[in-house]
Amino acid sequence: MNGLTPEQLASLQAALEQRKVTLLNQLGDRVEGIITRAPAVEEIETSPADSASNRTLNQLELEADEHKLNQLSCIRHALAKIEDGSYGLCENCDAEIPFRA
Repeated sequence: MNGLTPEQLASLQAALEQRKVTLLNQLGDRVEGIITRAPAVEEIETSPADSASNRTLNQLELEADEHKLNQLSCIRHALAKIEDGSYGLCENCDAEIPFRA
């Protein structure tokens, strides 16, 4: 038993599903963990300073996508726990985690 009411679980599930949809829309075709898109900023014959700035911007965008993929993985894990009835229980000690809106 996880100590959550059906209404609380439904509310949490709806919020997780909405966040999942948002992340999927933001990631587009980069959902499978393989990020293979063109750099946000091209590095065509620029000065060394511009090239460094472009690489930094491209790296930041790649890190943001990796963060979104990690969030998506966590959301899928939480949704799976809702489905199997173990959401709301600590994975280490099985203690109930109280609902907080």
